[in-house]
Amino acid sequence: MCRHLGYLGPAVPIARLVHEPPHSLVHQSYAPADMRGGGTINADGYGVGWYPAPGGPAVRYRRAGAIWADENLAALSRVTASGAVLAAVRSATVGMPVVDTACAPFTDGRWLFSHNGRVVDWPSSVVDLAASLPVESLLTLDAPTDSALLWALVRSRLNAGSAPADAVAGVVAEVAAAAPGSRLNLLLTNGSVLVGTTWTHSLWVRRDDGAVTLSSEPLDDGPWAEVPDGRVVVADPSTVDVQPIGRR
Repeated sequence: MCRHLGYLGPAVPIARLVHEPPHSLVHQSYAPADMRGGGTINADGYGVGWYPAPGGPAVRYRRAGAIWADENLAALSRVTASGAVLAAVRSATVGMPVVDTACAPFTDGRWLFSHNGRVVDWPSSVVDLAASLPVESLLTLDAPTDSALLWALVRSRLNAGSAPADAVAGVVAEVAAAAPGSRLNLLLTNGSVLVGTTWTHSLWVRRDDGAVTLSSEPLDDGPWAEVPDGRVVVADPSTVDVQPIGRR
């Protein structure tokens, strides 16, 4: 399974999240601690999204391949600071393309989105859900992957006025009903709030020093708390709210 993280707080160099911790996202890409969904490493792509200015649109850098081999990203991460970051590494599901556009984060304006997991019996299990989207959304998917479709479903709810947590939790519940056994750990931010889900995979939260971090695995030995399965998390630097997805 893939790995992702989201951070909100004082501006820090991106490397402090992605490269420098003892179990950073780069370390997780080749030495993950929890691959309960299968696979051994996350070498099929990666991406980082951040906000150059508070309240402004997101910027994204993503590539197919292994994150540890990208010296340009390592250099960029050392000199680029942001108070809101979403990053991911990818372990592609067999049969899905390994291309730049299949890598998280997916973005639209201020939104950044990532998916850790897989949709079971793709694509036949979610044909009806895909049919509910405008044709333009289907024609402009970043890639023919389950993650790209999940982003289109979440974005459709956001555009219709749903709150971020309702949009994310609603899509998880909808897809889980259509494709039982799917792994649907989603992560969404607009630079002001982080929303994450746990659906058959891990997510950890840490809040200290005016910052909050959500991560598939703890980045270090600090005070991390594991989020129980089947939950939606809404977090900012001052609050972390965890609710069962079934209640939404």
